[in-house]
Amino acid sequence: MRFLYTLALFLSSWPLLANSAFNGRWDITPHNEPRRRAWWLEIQGAETATPKGAFISAYAGDLNVIDELKIEGDRISFGFRPRNGGHIVYKARLSSGKLIDGTVEDNGKPRSITWTGVRAPVINDKDDGAWKKGKPISLFNGKDMSGWQPLIPNRDLGWTVQNGILTNAPKANNLISEQKFWNFELHAEFRVGEHSNSGIGLRGRYEIQILEDYGQKQNSHNMGALYSRIAPSENASRKAGEWQTFDIRLIGRHVKVVLNGKKVVEGEIDGLTAVAVDANEGEPGPFILQGDHGSVEFRKLIVTPLTR
Repeated sequence: MRFLYTLALFLSSWPLLANSAFNGRWDITPHNEPRRRAWWLEIQGAETATPKGAFISAYAGDLNVIDELKIEGDRISFGFRPRNGGHIVYKARLSSGKLIDGTVEDNGKPRSITWTGVRAPVINDKDDGAWKKGKPISLFNGKDMSGWQPLIPNRDLGWTVQNGILTNAPKANNLISEQKFWNFELHAEFRVGEHSNSGIGLRGRYEIQILEDYGQKQNSHNMGALYSRIAPSENASRKAGEWQTFDIRLIGRHVKVVLNGKKVVEGEIDGLTAVAVDANEGEPGPFILQGDHGSVEFRKLIVTPLTR
């Protein structure tokens, strides 16, 4: 009798146990997207009656906690209800360890976007003191746009070079470097206008925020933040119009950000941020310069590859 009871209990819990295959972090590639993007999904407790999740990016580019999440067999559905109204729902199914047949609905109407997802890779590189600096590479020659391409095709570049300074026009295209890098140190010199916002994308996946926020309280959207993920430990920003510096070190998933000589961020990157254009986290990627949010200027962008 006890055996039959145990068997019945196991069989009744089997559907939930099978749902555990959805747990973990997923790198997502949208298709038919008007601009290049990549998304990120994390699911926890899929084998329970109350699974939880987070997503980048449903709206506003933040790390959004999923409002509603449903898993049935090989199907997953998760959705959001923004404060300004509306209802966004993402659906997919699990097959051979991948999320496939992904769809997006707005208020019950399907978008043209489809998507697929793969498990985020384990990256074993650690900042253990064994990495050696290679030859520094200047990503900006101070003369022209050599080495950079527009991120969004069929749209004006919106950037100019004058007196050795790279400057964007309002709502300029984002720039993406032709060269790709894995582990590196980046030295950037930049200045930002009043009430302006920009950012530097690392490997085409992780944004270090640029923001005119002198004297403001810190959160995960402030200057030097790993955008929407790791807040700066202090406000080291200078006033609008003053030249500032980033010294960024990225090894594996470990990132360190020094702003104007002060370390403001150090930690592990859980996954993609909203700037991401490439979901292949285990591969080298380009740099991105945001130009579509506000006025920003760069005069130095020097990357030093790190190798064993």
